[in-house]
Amino acid sequence: MTIFRVLLIAAYSLCLQGVSVTGLKHTSLPRPADPFLDPKDDPYNPLKYITSNALTALAFSLVMVVAILQSLSVWKFGAKWMLSMVIGAYTFAFGLGTRFALHVHPESKGWYIVEYLFVVLSPCAFIAADYVLLGRLALHLNSSHSLLVSARRITTAFVSSDITTFLIQASGGALSVSANDPDRQLVGSHVFLAGLALQLFSFFIFFCIYLLFLYRVHQCPDVWMKDQHGPWYEDWRTLASVLMISCIGILIRSGYRVVELSQGFQGRLATSEAFFYGLDTLPLFIAIVLYIPFWPGRFIRDAPSKETASASTTGGETDKLG
Repeated sequence: MTIFRVLLIAAYSLCLQGVSVTGLKHTSLPRPADPFLDPKDDPYNPLKYITSNALTALAFSLVMVVAILQSLSVWKFGAKWMLSMVIGAYTFAFGLGTRFALHVHPESKGWYIVEYLFVVLSPCAFIAADYVLLGRLALHLNSSHSLLVSARRITTAFVSSDITTFLIQASGGALSVSANDPDRQLVGSHVFLAGLALQLFSFFIFFCIYLLFLYRVHQCPDVWMKDQHGPWYEDWRTLASVLMISCIGILIRSGYRVVELSQGFQGRLATSEAFFYGLDTLPLFIAIVLYIPFWPGRFIRDAPSKETASASTTGGETDKLG
């Protein structure tokens, strides 16, 4: 829950910071009489397009349904350690919902800041949930020794990196979207890009560790085939596949955001609603929606005990000595 607390506190404070400067205007540039006539060339329209209410309604509804169904899954199957993903889905849906306001007020800097921060920062909670899930899965299989480091350490290390990169992104994002001075905007963009790049690098390392973990577990037939006699939807390998797809979706989205910001806020990616939904919202939606039918609590029903974790670690040390 730490990542979620940090996300909410930071996003809330940064939104207040952004809204407080919305009264500043680019007085040297004329305001168009009709902001809907030519949004692409409107200096006061940060998106350079008018958001589609139809797409906003679809995206908001789908993500909100995922959030609600995941909430029910926590209540029915447990796995409270996945709550960061659940609440992150709510904040992501909120960010998408603010695009309704941007449709009505396309030149509103306040709504743009709120939308941008919640849409860009909420996925940090999805990433944190995937970090935690790998550790839980390794302990559930008594295969912590198949990880490069212990399950508990890998969770702590990557969640800490997620919080750090989140704070970097939040600081840079707030500065870049709220500043009216071009130099400050450039500094904010660079800070934000650094946070995104570090997050992408960290998550890619995590993904490689996960692939290595699966390879090592595959070398142990007793563990790999432990659920082979049950239905496929109760096989731990199904959950492992969902985690892999989730990671791929997040990697696609993270790569998109890095390229987008490297082009600048007026670049082709940043000013295209099609790219936003195709390379950001859709991959993230896939990354979280698959957990609904395959909720981790259905596979990992009990919290790992100290004895289980110790046995797993000891097993790994024995394998290495052998």
